[in-house]
Amino acid sequence: MGEPAGIGPEIAVAAFNALGGRIGHRDLRLVGDVDVFRACGAVPDEALIATAAYAHRTPGKPNERDAAATIEAIEKSVLAALSGRAAAVVTAPINKAVLAKAGFGFPGHTEFLAHLTKAPRAVMMLASDQLRVVPLTIHVPIRDVPRAISETAIVETAEVVLGALKRDFAIAAPRLAVAGLNPHPGEFGDEDDRVIAPAVEELKKRGHNVRGPLSADTLFHEEARKTYDAALCMYHDQALIPIKTLSFWDGVNITLGLPMVRTSPDHGTAFDIAGAGKANPRSMIAAIKMAAEIADARAR
Repeated sequence: MGEPAGIGPEIAVAAFNALGGRIGHRDLRLVGDVDVFRACGAVPDEALIATAAYAHRTPGKPNERDAAATIEAIEKSVLAALSGRAAAVVTAPINKAVLAKAGFGFPGHTEFLAHLTKAPRAVMMLASDQLRVVPLTIHVPIRDVPRAISETAIVETAEVVLGALKRDFAIAAPRLAVAGLNPHPGEFGDEDDRVIAPAVEELKKRGHNVRGPLSADTLFHEEARKTYDAALCMYHDQALIPIKTLSFWDGVNITLGLPMVRTSPDHGTAFDIAGAGKANPRSMIAAIKMAAEIADARAR
């Protein structure tokens, strides 16, 4: 369901109906407050999995009283996936500020999913048919990024990404590009030489096809993108600006490193257009399709 006051329930219902309630050989289900979904369009009763907590949909006006239903919807979906009753989970956008006021205690979906699944390292990937990017640090203020980068984090994250490229995307010999932190890596600051370069060398020693640290300003043009299968970036905007520029409506957020498949649309709650009939379900549809493709790949 995501944030009840945002476009999440709208695009979930729109995607459900656009796909005819199925993706491949699997049925789709909507998890959340039943009345919230019904306020967004016609949905068959059998497609709804209700939360015990209630939410109140007032488009564009989030309220922390709805946090319990938002959180429960995530928990119920994860439990279904972990138990094998669901092949994948596709989450609608949440509002982190509202959840924080309600005492949520996690910066976002990725961290909460890692907690629920006890995954040692959950990794956010944004993917489209043009680009795959991974931010090493996610919901961290820019001033704290240098302290959050370590050789261990880079190596562990890279290995999760490389493993997922093989398992989930059927790339037999994946290539990973690693961005530097600073402009012109090695010329400003010491993180690129002191932390990132040694991590890249360690990954090479382990037999991986990895290059870096590379200058981020020349990493995302068309010719450069042909030289790698995914790019590991050092912070949120370094990764998300390129993919949202190239694939705003078709980008998908995938959480790697979990014992389940999870995707989501690559956009936020869009309170400014919630309830106005303007929400575009393309990214949600793309997220559902990619979730099904990964679930199929893992089942083979």
